[in-house]
Amino acid sequence: MSVISGAIRPFTFETPETELQALRERVAATRWPEKETVADQSQGTPLATSQELARYWGSEYDWRKCEAKLNALPQFITEIDGLDIHFIHVRSRHDDALPLIVTHGWPGSIIEQLKIIGPLTDPTAHGGSAVDAFHLVIPSIPGYGFSGKPTTTGWGPERIGRAWVELMKRLGYAQFVAQGGDWGAIITDLMAVAAPPELIGIHTNMPAAVPPEIDRALLIGNPIPSGLSDDETRACEQLAFFYQHIAYAQIMASRPQTLTGLVDSPVGLASFMIDHDVASLALIARVFAGQTEGLTRDDLLDNITLYWLTNTAISSSRLYAENKLPFLTVKGVAIPVAVSVFPDELYQAPQSWTQEAYPKLIHYNRLDKGGHFAAWEQPQLFVDEVRAGFRSLR
Repeated sequence: MSVISGAIRPFTFETPETELQALRERVAATRWPEKETVADQSQGTPLATSQELARYWGSEYDWRKCEAKLNALPQFITEIDGLDIHFIHVRSRHDDALPLIVTHGWPGSIIEQLKIIGPLTDPTAHGGSAVDAFHLVIPSIPGYGFSGKPTTTGWGPERIGRAWVELMKRLGYAQFVAQGGDWGAIITDLMAVAAPPELIGIHTNMPAAVPPEIDRALLIGNPIPSGLSDDETRACEQLAFFYQHIAYAQIMASRPQTLTGLVDSPVGLASFMIDHDVASLALIARVFAGQTEGLTRDDLLDNITLYWLTNTAISSSRLYAENKLPFLTVKGVAIPVAVSVFPDELYQAPQSWTQEAYPKLIHYNRLDKGGHFAAWEQPQLFVDEVRAGFRSLR
């Protein structure tokens, strides 16, 4: 039976028990390397973290809880530009809710946004006011989760942004706002650069505010420029450190198909995914060492298991190969922008750079807690920021 062009189809997902049993068997059969030769995390994901993750994954973790949570949400598939796009769509019960599309990143997924759905769509039940309500759309990036996997090149951030505009229009939204972190921030920025009339503003928690000349200098290891403010100097130090530790992005950008081992070994996939940045790895290592953090073991394994079950380790990596723009430099956004700066983000964007990068800056705030996966790790702070950031656009 053919699918009607533009049709929106309901979606649910149920994993065969045989796949879950096969996953547990693969985890149990992991071939382990020797312990790292340092006493810190400078060589990557520590052996002890990977082994505790595997122990919990294979013996205590229950994917069915996550699956039930997802299937309790209104999920859909629609074909855009020849590719199936999966998305969650939760309409608020408040009539004047503002439509909002929120985009995840790598190594994330729609799992990142599950904690913010209730507070954003039903604020009166979560300590907010009806005037802060949103209709919420959370799509899976092509090649991620339940969305289709591109079979040809060309699905870069700009094209994804155009697909998101089409998605929101298809859902009947004549005006909307957009939010993103990580790849979601880049996609959202590029949507704003294109400035479709339906998009009235964006919010980002990973602002692209770095002056291009500074970015180029730091990327090749040049000294930090002189004459900067303290905030700008600190941002440069953070960026210089980050650029020394982005081998994961470089291999995905240049040789994604070489990562075939990630689709064969679940623990190999997990160890690769949790080493995104230094602060996030440190937090995750503490979680698997038994400490209480903003993320839980189940949070992390829900996301990793989704990658495993959908076999998206390589298809998600290809987005790095498709991207042709620097991650964090000024893109030329001329519509209203709200920015939230979390302390453990890849860099803390100075207000001076942010105001220059986003001439219609409507909100700038530096938080005292939270990192790269802000919506996932600190959902209440994140929700507060989204509400405040878009309030002037209602």
